[in-house]
Amino acid sequence: QVQLAESGGGLVMAGGSLRLSCAASGRTFSSYAVGWFRQAPGKEREFVATISGSGGGIYYADSVKGRFTISRDNAKNTVYLQLNSLEPEDTAVYYCAATDYRGIITAAYLYGYWGQGTQVTVSS
Repeated sequence: QVQLAESGGGLVMAGGSLRLSCAASGRTFSSYAVGWFRQAPGKEREFVATISGSGGGIYYADSVKGRFTISRDNAKNTVYLQLNSLEPEDTAVYYCAATDYRGIITAAYLYGYWGQGTQVTVSS
């Protein structure tokens, strides 16, 4: 069982940066891949980035590649998402999720554990 809690969201101007954190409970956190997803008002939840349990496997959505960076510190049971060069289109609630599936997992339905989300708002 894994419990997740996001933090770090807020209001930022276009071109600015934020760092989101996803803190997890559980002694076997390194066994889980963690993904970040986002959901804007009126839109479906979309995949943003994922990182394997060891941190050696990373994959990004094309829309954020080169601007966002995912990383993890298993000693702190925390995954991070650094958001740079933010655009108004990045405005959404950002969720972290964990899965015990192997490989690069981008499908939300394969993640069994979810946090409550943190709001990111980018003003133009």
